[in-house]
Amino acid sequence: MDTHLATLEQRHSALDNEISAALVSKPAMTDAELAEMKRRKLKLKDEIERLRQPRN
Repeated sequence: MDTHLATLEQRHSALDNEISAALVSKPAMTDAELAEMKRRKLKLKDEIERLRQPRN
């Protein structure tokens, strides 16, 4: 499970970097594409937080 969590964190970080780069070079990406990247990033964050929660 630690490996899966680390993979999700890496994907989240990579998306964060992509979004930051896209904001600098705005014409290269549409608003819809940027919104989709942000949705994917949020989904990854939610999954990471779910996996970090202690199980009862």
